[in-house]
Amino acid sequence: MPVDPALLTARHAADDPDLEVARRVLQTEARALASLGAALDGRFGRAIDLLAAVSGRVVVSGIGKSGHVGRKIAATLASTGTPAQFVHPAEASHGDLGMIVPGDAVLALSNSGETAELSDLVTHARRFGLPLIAVTGRAASTLAQAADVALVLPPADEACPMGLAPTTSTTMQLALGDAIAVALLTRRGFTADDFRQFHPAGRLGARLRRVRDLMHTGEALPLAPLDLPMDAAILRITEKRFGCLGVVDQAGGLAGIITDGDLRRAMGPDLLGRRAGEVMNRAPRTIGPDALAADALRVMNAPARPITTLFVTDATGRPVGILHVHDLLRAGLA
Repeated sequence: MPVDPALLTARHAADDPDLEVARRVLQTEARALASLGAALDGRFGRAIDLLAAVSGRVVVSGIGKSGHVGRKIAATLASTGTPAQFVHPAEASHGDLGMIVPGDAVLALSNSGETAELSDLVTHARRFGLPLIAVTGRAASTLAQAADVALVLPPADEACPMGLAPTTSTTMQLALGDAIAVALLTRRGFTADDFRQFHPAGRLGARLRRVRDLMHTGEALPLAPLDLPMDAAILRITEKRFGCLGVVDQAGGLAGIITDGDLRRAMGPDLLGRRAGEVMNRAPRTIGPDALAADALRVMNAPARPITTLFVTDATGRPVGILHVHDLLRAGLA
């Protein structure tokens, strides 16, 4: 007899040892992150000063789980405007130290602060006077003592029941790396436009595209004057294939819009004899050409009345483009 999935889910939610483990892990790590936030002091600002001043790259290094975290930190730094790369400490000792040159800074991760594989990299940084920032769990460690600034993680239990597997400590390293990246991003005034330059692909890149990149312009615009007879207006709606018509005043500003819905509401024996200005909706939704495509999608999807087309107007209210929801779909926004 098949088991009802709803009953199975309810049973697991009520008394599930795996769920209890998951909650304990998350609660343990959440407490550690709160402790880390409270422990940050002026040393964090000094570390940001050093990293913001470098003319080269931030070289991130670590081994084991710290190395995996280091790779992610380097990637986050690079994608938010801080040139960065990860250098494996063992490879550094076999020639990759040549990648680390004057003008760079080193961000070294080691929970114990006694990772032997980091010694050659630390020596190299000291020899060439490169700023060295340590992320470690021990203030008295060799790495912390060698660093210009040591960001010390507060004491916290690892989330595994044996207290051995790097879990809470690596979560704190990762979160501290995010804090460093965002602090540098903020100090540099990194904008959405800058972010887009480093994220041109995928849905994120699409959401950061501007309306002007996607809109239809010129002869493609379905426009008509206020006094255009409705029989001609309907033909123009059909011809332009956007399912709407923008109605412009004598100054060229967008005075209103006629959609299929407006036509249905105005349906009557005198419709074809009326003028576009009599039938139009006088409060059309519009957007500017420099707005994000994601903002255009939000305007189109307004809960009160979703729409499929959106006129793009300049600062004077003149229509300069039109955007269809299909344009956003093709760009990967939805």
